[in-house]
Amino acid sequence: MSTTSPQARPAVAQLDEAIMGLGQMRQAHPDAPNTNVLAAACAVLAEPDGPDLLYQRVRRLESAGVFAGTDWNEPVILQADIAKISLRTGDWQTTTIEALSQLRLLAVAKGDYKHPRITARRAHQFMTQVMALNLDLMDGRLNEADRERSHDLGPAVASLYAFELATMGYESILDSLVAEVWRILDQRPIDVDQARGMVIQIAHCLYDRLLDTENSRAAALVDSLFSPTPGCREDPGLSVYNDRLADMQPGALADEAAGFAEAMHATGLVSDYHAIFLRHLLSLDDAGKTLIPAALGLSSTGRDALGCYAQLVYALITECIYAETAQAIYGLACLLERGVLYSEPVAAGLWRQIQLPLSEDTRSTLRAAFGDALAPRVFLLAGVLSLLGQPLGVGQGNNPTCQSVIGVSMWAANDPDYLLQLLTWAARDDEILFRFEGETISSKGLAAGLAKRRPLDVDPVSMILVPHLDRIYIEMGRLCGERDDDLHRWIHPEFYGWWVGQGFRVVADPMTDRIVAHADFVRQFYASYHPEYNNRLPVIHPQPAGIAATDSAGRYIGRHAITILRVALDPEGVMRVYFFNPNNDSGQDWGLGVVTSTHGHGEYHGEASLPFTEFASRLFVYHFDPLEKGDPDNVPETEVLQAVALAEQSWGEAFQ
Repeated sequence: MSTTSPQARPAVAQLDEAIMGLGQMRQAHPDAPNTNVLAAACAVLAEPDGPDLLYQRVRRLESAGVFAGTDWNEPVILQADIAKISLRTGDWQTTTIEALSQLRLLAVAKGDYKHPRITARRAHQFMTQVMALNLDLMDGRLNEADRERSHDLGPAVASLYAFELATMGYESILDSLVAEVWRILDQRPIDVDQARGMVIQIAHCLYDRLLDTENSRAAALVDSLFSPTPGCREDPGLSVYNDRLADMQPGALADEAAGFAEAMHATGLVSDYHAIFLRHLLSLDDAGKTLIPAALGLSSTGRDALGCYAQLVYALITECIYAETAQAIYGLACLLERGVLYSEPVAAGLWRQIQLPLSEDTRSTLRAAFGDALAPRVFLLAGVLSLLGQPLGVGQGNNPTCQSVIGVSMWAANDPDYLLQLLTWAARDDEILFRFEGETISSKGLAAGLAKRRPLDVDPVSMILVPHLDRIYIEMGRLCGERDDDLHRWIHPEFYGWWVGQGFRVVADPMTDRIVAHADFVRQFYASYHPEYNNRLPVIHPQPAGIAATDSAGRYIGRHAITILRVALDPEGVMRVYFFNPNNDSGQDWGLGVVTSTHGHGEYHGEASLPFTEFASRLFVYHFDPLEKGDPDNVPETEVLQAVALAEQSWGEAFQ
C-alpha cells in the first residue's frame, strides 16, 4: 500500500483542481462542460482506494455542478436497471458519472450527506436494487465483457461494488433486497425482468458455500423460479425436466400442478418449468387437460371460464406459452379469473389475435426487444394475455407516456375488446383510428408525440400500441386549439371512453397558470368521490385524473396522469383513494409525509393508495358526473383546509 497521502497523488490532485475549476466556470457559464472532472474522476476510480476517495468528495462534486444538465441531477427519477447498464456497458464518461451518482446516493443512504432532492430511505432503496442487480461482482470475478472494457473500467467497477457492499453491509443488503423484490412483486407488474434479475443474483448468494446466509423469504423467491415443484427441485434443466414428465404417474403430475400454481400465485413470478409442464399436459389429451385448472391455480370462477372456452384457452397455450414467455401463464390465469372471456367480442378478438399477420415494422420492433428465439407474433400474443389478465401491471417505462398508458390499462380492465381492436390496427396496419368531435384521426403520418422514439422497456402490447396513442393524444390537443379551459376537459372523454365524467375541474387557471378557488376544487372532489358526501356512490368506472407530481421534498416536478379506481375504508378504518399509477413503481414518497402505499392498506395488486385528504392535496385535474352533485356543504372544512395547506406547502408554490 502506498504511504503517499491521497491528496499528494497526481490523479487526486488533478481531480480536486478540476472540481474547483468546474465550480468557478459554472458560476459564469452554467453550461460549462464537466468533461475535465469526469476524466479526473475516472482516473481516481481506477486507484486501489478510488471509490473511497470519490465518496469523500461527492458533496463537493455535486456542488460544483458535475450532475447539472443531466438525468443524474434528479436522483428520484433514476432507475436501477438502467443504472446497471450505464455502469457495466456505458462509455467511460457514462460509467464515471453513474459511479459518482451511486457514491452520492450511498452517502445519502448512510446519512453522510443530506440531499435536498432525495431521502435517505429512497436512496437506500435505490442502492439495494443496484446492488441486487450486480451481485455477480460480489466475489470480484469479472466476466469477459467486464475484462475487455477500456480505461480499466471492469476492475474499477468491481472495486466500486466492493466498496458499496462493504459500506452498506452484506447482511442488511440481502434482507433489504429480498424485501425490495417482494415489494415490487406485490404490485404484480407485467414486466418482471428486473425482479427476475434480482432473484437470480439472490440465488447466487444463497447457494454460495462461502457465505453464511439463511433467509426463508429469499429462498421462496429463488424456489419460485428454479425449483417450485418436486419434479424440478434441484433445477435439472428444461430438457431433463421434460424427459421426467414422460415417466410421471397421475399423482405426481397432480403434485406438480399444485406446486406450480402455489409458487406462481404467491410471488407473481412464473418458472420456465411451468411452461414445459403446461405444454406436456396438452399433449396428454383429456388426461392432462383435466389438470390444467389446477396448474393455473384457478378458483371456481376461473374453472367455469376455462370450461366454457376450453378450445380457445388450449389454442392460446399452444400458440404462445413457451419457456421464453412463461410469465404469460400468470396473465392467462388472471384473465380466466376476471371472466373477460364471457364477453363474446373478447373471445372473438383473441381468436383473431392468434392468426393476426404482423406488419414488418411490428415484427422488427418485437425482434429488437425479444430476439429471434420465437416468432414475433408469439411474444405479442403472450403480452396480450399478460395485459388482459393484469390491467394494473402495465407501466410506462422510462417514457413520458402516462396519458397513453393509463388508457391501455383502462381499456384492458373496462373495454378489452376495444383494446384488442386498437392493437390489431397498430400491429397489422401500422395505424390506429380515433374520432374527435366528429372528425376521424389516423395515427399514420402524425409527428411523434411526447415519446420521440419507440419504447423498448415496456410490455409487448405497449411497445406496439403506445406510440400510436401518444401521437393521437397530441393531435387531439392540436385540434382543440385555444379554448377557455384546460384541454383535457375535451380530450379525455373522446380519448378514453364514454364513461369519463362530463364534469371537469382543474385547480389552476389555464390562462394564468395560477391556482384559483382551491378550496372549492377540493370540496367538489369530496362531494363527488367521498362516500360520506356523495350519497355512498362507488366509483363505477375508472376515471382519468391528473396529479401535481412532487419529489420527496414536496417540490413540484410536473403533471402526471393517473386513474382513480375506487374509494373505500382501509382495514384501519381510514378512507383512502385507490388509484393506478403508470410510473412503474407505485410506492413513492411525494414529500411532507405523503407516501403512497402499495400493500398493507387494503390495496389489490397493482393499486396505490393514499388517505383521501393527502390524495386531494396532490390532485390537479379530475372528472365527475355533473348530475350526481353530492353534498359539498357537509364536507368538513378542516379536511378541505388541510388538503389545501399540504398543496400550498409543496407544489402550490409553483402556481402562485
